[in-house]
Amino acid sequence: MSLLPACCSTPDDRWPWPQSLPGLELISLDFDPDNLKPDDFTISDIVPPPSVERAVAKRQAEYLAGRFCAREGLLRATGQPVVPALGDDRAPVWPTGCVGSITHTRGWAAAVIGQQQDYAGVGLDAEVIMPDERALPLCRQILTPSEQERFSAELTSQAGFFITLAFCLKETLFKALYPLVQQRFYFEHAEVLSWRPDGSARLRLLKTLSQEWTSHTELDAWFIREEHRLVSLIVVPAYGHSASGA
Repeated sequence: MSLLPACCSTPDDRWPWPQSLPGLELISLDFDPDNLKPDDFTISDIVPPPSVERAVAKRQAEYLAGRFCAREGLLRATGQPVVPALGDDRAPVWPTGCVGSITHTRGWAAAVIGQQQDYAGVGLDAEVIMPDERALPLCRQILTPSEQERFSAELTSQAGFFITLAFCLKETLFKALYPLVQQRFYFEHAEVLSWRPDGSARLRLLKTLSQEWTSHTELDAWFIREEHRLVSLIVVPAYGHSASGA
């Protein structure tokens, strides 16, 4: 039986969004790289890949915490406590019939897990909200010219929050679609169309990624703000996605 590593808190299965998405399991925990012990991987029965084994304590703790969450989520979703491997493309390799996404940021890790009979894809991302002075120099890298114009009020009044939100949403979109299209795409290949303080948002692809995922396809997203952190989620239903082409 595996044990909780010293660097990790007890896993939390709270679902933070008001939207109910049956069949999805979200597991999160806090972790502290300073508390990482030499036997943490052994006692938790998680084997690190060579790249992680050679890494600094921060990367080791991130990997361990994220995989611990993923295994707990898979156990709850499928009854099988499987640890997703690290693929050649550095993406998690999920068991057959499962979809999932892992994220970690500044001492917090989480994984969301579902089954392919319910969901074709799922993306989860968490980001610490950047201060305005750090976010503004990144604006043109993260936002398209249309987004800069569309959200000029936000860039004036809450630049750090909004630029972090756009970054988080686009990372989430990539995590949800990459396993389906097997093609990398970047910040300029999607745009945020709208967002609401209630935690809903809508994005649009600006590049054709596959026959199904064409340019101008739109998707819904959800996000929450927890103190200094944003967490966002995108799901793709199993039978025909709920996105709409413009």
